[in-house]
Amino acid sequence: METPACENYRAVYLTAEDLRIAASIIYNAYHDDPFFRDVLYRGDLHLYEQKLRAAIREELNELWQQEQTLVGLFEEDRLVGVVCVFSQQAGIGEGRFWHWRLKMMLNTGWKSTQALMSKESSILEHLPGKNCAVIQFVCVAPFEQGKGLGARLLRAVTSWCDEQPELDGVGVFVSQQSHAHLFNRHRFIPLTHLTIGNVEGDLMFYKRQPDEQ
Repeated sequence: METPACENYRAVYLTAEDLRIAASIIYNAYHDDPFFRDVLYRGDLHLYEQKLRAAIREELNELWQQEQTLVGLFEEDRLVGVVCVFSQQAGIGEGRFWHWRLKMMLNTGWKSTQALMSKESSILEHLPGKNCAVIQFVCVAPFEQGKGLGARLLRAVTSWCDEQPELDGVGVFVSQQSHAHLFNRHRFIPLTHLTIGNVEGDLMFYKRQPDEQ
């Protein structure tokens, strides 16, 4: 059952006009993410933040161009949460398109670009089939946290997944235990433990439930 606070929010697909604010929400939520710290931080905080903003911007633009699933959580007209999902059929991992590689390399460096692709390839390798989706970003704006909105976003993802007959399920790499507990409560189960760069975490998977409403 939705709490009174959650009832005031709606999950809908993002438009092109929403991408700038979505990028800002993702940046603030992922500023201290262990993987991005490992890949992008080289002792200069200002440079790290520049690279992180650029990486998020390029990734959002690429997901949009490929017509992947980008969902926003809104309170009236105010965007407060974002979840981004890509399918295995999208050009990800070692299959990244050359223009994405070039833009990402110019903004973050070649080693960082390689690390981003390596993470995706590792996730794809361990998914249970060839018809799965992967959560790239899921986050709530800092001033909206603690209201159960992260759970609301995950319910949107699992409901979306259940409605996709071509999908077997959706996976996500989780490197923080508190996040793992949240995913587990929404029927994401650990598939395998992964070490990506210097970051350890679990690949978790939600199996599509086509008969559930």
